[in-house]
Order: sequence, then structure tokens, then C-alpha cells
Amino acid sequence: MIVKSELDNLGLRYRHVELGEADIIENITAKQRELLATSLLRSGLELMDNKKAMLVEKVKNIIIEMIHYADELPLIKKSVYISDKLNYDYTYLATLFSEVTGTTIEQYIIVHKIERVKELIFYDELNLTEIAHKLHYSSVAHLSNQFKKVTGLTPTYFKMLKTKRRNSLENL
Repeated sequence: MIVKSELDNLGLRYRHVELGEADIIENITAKQRELLATSLLRSGLELMDNKKAMLVEKVKNIIIEMIHYADELPLIKKSVYISDKLNYDYTYLATLFSEVTGTTIEQYIIVHKIERVKELIFYDELNLTEIAHKLHYSSVAHLSNQFKKVTGLTPTYFKMLKTKRRNSLENL
């Protein structure tokens, strides 16, 4: 909505705007591009001209959607899932992603899976076995090892800290 509004304010015609991606009908001048970039920045958005950077953003969005918003992770390999969604060879996507971000797609997925684990632990609706199953870890031990590598804490200790924090707030 913000992107549509900014395009309308600048009098730029577009075919469609979807997830912040706009298909502008006409060529825009350097001045219009600068005005659009400035107005988007005020709204916390960034104008991306670079097609490679846009493709990397699409990869990130697919990963975030897959891990944080889907009820279930796909049963197929994540590389196949991402490749199919974008219609690009996974090797190309992985190389491009590493080039642009300085990290691998796999590491990006792991970081997001651990963030999801933290969220699920925090809400205390599932136990570790259920969380491991939900996020397709081979075992609770695998989840725990990965969690400790990323956070420096065990999932159990993380849960205990959350409980302590909640108790101390209740005592105020």
C-alpha cells in the first residue's frame, strides 16, 4: 500500500504492485527515481534497482514465509522448494545469495529456524519433541545442538531464562 501510494503521489503509472515490487509502465527519469527512493526511505522502505539484490530479497522472503508463516515446512528439500518457487537453478541462487549477503542460504535458513524455535519455546505451546518434529529436525538432540551453536544456550536453559524473567516481572 505504501509503494502504491508513493507511486500515485509521484504520478507514476504501474501495472501492479505486489509485495513491494512494482511494475512501472513508463520509463522514469533520474529525478523521479530519486524522489521515489527518498519517499520510500521515509517509510522505511528501500528502492532496489539491482536485479540480483531483488532476487536475493525474494529468496529471503520465501525462507521467512516458509519458516515463520507456513503451518508446516515443505516435505521436499528446501533447495528444491526455493528453486521451484523462483524458477531458477538452486546453484545459481546459492552462489548469488552468498555473493550478495556474505552468508549461505543454509545458514540463513538455520538462523531463521532457530528464531522460530525461540518463538515456539517462548509461547510454551509445544514441547521440544513437537518443535523438532514441526521444524523437521531429525531429533531433539539435533535441534538442541544447532540451537546451542547459534545462541550459545541450550533450549532448556533458554526456556528457564524466559520463565525467570516472567516470574521476576510478576513480582514487581
